[in-house]
Amino acid sequence: MMGRPDFDAIASWIRPASRVLDLGCGNGDLLKYLTEKRAAKGYGVEINDDNLLASVRRGINVIQMDLESGLSVFESNSFDYVVLSQTLQAVQQTELIVKEMLRVGKEGIVTFPNFGYWRHRLDIMRGRMPVSEDLPYQWYDTPNIHLCTLKDFETFCARLGVRVLERMVLTRGRAIQSRANFFGAMAVYRLQASRTD
Repeated sequence: MMGRPDFDAIASWIRPASRVLDLGCGNGDLLKYLTEKRAAKGYGVEINDDNLLASVRRGINVIQMDLESGLSVFESNSFDYVVLSQTLQAVQQTELIVKEMLRVGKEGIVTFPNFGYWRHRLDIMRGRMPVSEDLPYQWYDTPNIHLCTLKDFETFCARLGVRVLERMVLTRGRAIQSRANFFGAMAVYRLQASRTD
């Protein structure tokens, strides 16, 4: 199965046989991948009817619900990992969803396109909204409503009291080590809620 470049990064952080919740699971590709590579068990959450049906056809346990209303149907710490893969930029209630994912899961994994990537900056300097492999939509049909850079996301996490455990930045599936906010097209973060005790 050919997955997105962030799939391997996510899988590398998931312990075998973990309980995983995939928020905005789309057609179930990531959960299928984690089931095959890491023997993960879990659920997807999806609102779109076509994606829901595609997930069910792949044998994925999926719940139809709107993430924007929170995750009150799940108890605290009921999953080892809650994944928000390429969904963060398309939700309105960003703060609520990140807080809820870290309540429901012991750890969270978030991936998103880095708006600070040099090609995106160049497109804007040329007077155009970026269109790329990681941002494949035109400005008029994009589901993305909250684009951010690595620095923006890390500032957001600090403000919420969220600990960044690990970060991986990718361009065309290759890890970027130097000047990641400039040379990295996609960000992958492993997060944990700060302890309050």
